[in-house]
Amino acid sequence: MFTPDFVKAGDKIAIVSTARKVDFKEIGEAIHLLELWGLKVVKGSTIGIKKKQFAGSDKERRDDFQRMLEDDEIKAIWCARGGYGTVRIIDDIDFSRFQKKPKWIIGYSDITVLHSHIHNFEIKTIHAPMPIDIHKGTKSSIDSLKEVIFGNKIEYTIPASKKNILGSCTGQLVGGNLSMLYSLCGSKSSLDTTDKILCIEDLDEYLYHIDRMLQNLKRNRYFDNLQGLIVGGMTKMHDNTIPFGKKAKKIILDSVQEYNFPVAFNFPMGHIEDNRALIFGAEVSLKVTKNEVKFEYI
Repeated sequence: MFTPDFVKAGDKIAIVSTARKVDFKEIGEAIHLLELWGLKVVKGSTIGIKKKQFAGSDKERRDDFQRMLEDDEIKAIWCARGGYGTVRIIDDIDFSRFQKKPKWIIGYSDITVLHSHIHNFEIKTIHAPMPIDIHKGTKSSIDSLKEVIFGNKIEYTIPASKKNILGSCTGQLVGGNLSMLYSLCGSKSSLDTTDKILCIEDLDEYLYHIDRMLQNLKRNRYFDNLQGLIVGGMTKMHDNTIPFGKKAKKIILDSVQEYNFPVAFNFPMGHIEDNRALIFGAEVSLKVTKNEVKFEYI
């Protein structure tokens, strides 16, 4: 996997929205943070405009992202927010120049579309908090973003969950939002998870739909040769009037019970305040023991 150049003081970072609309005031704290880190912020034309729920038309969002991809002075593109919309423009983005001179693409949630698509070019990306989240993020999540984009070594040790499946593994880190991964199945943006470690998280879903999405990943052989599974926030889950009968963790465990890989729950990633930065495409080590989960880059 190709590693883009890490940023340094004085570099330019672009903030754009490939999905839902976002106002200038909603990213003010993120701009201030980047400036404190010695970085220069370039605001995309999609910040502050709207077309219904989107940050401009499909063409406007595509063109804004394309400009930042092709501007050699831009060292990273930080997606302002998720929501929905990136999948509407992904096939119209020309990645040919980006593949020759990659830069960091940063975000999570709907930005899973970009992570997955770019992973298939064998280029690393960063799953991390977005500008709209910075005001509510923990110090650990914000510090992790800084450490990762500046190329400093980072590792995470978290308490064990009683529902974890113990074991150790190594592999390339992939994944993101479960709903997005599910929606990409069968497309050229879908992931090959062979010998990899998969991260999943989700927000505001019905429990039966979590089961449906996992069954779809299973049928698409996402788990057949997987090395390990990391589960982040399964946040604000819903149930029907007639209960599904299982909570999210049990649904996940039942979906992977026939396989032999470690599973780590409660990992600090996703739609939670402690959303730590992760480098997708990097080789990582995952050790799930009775007392803790240790995650480190190889």
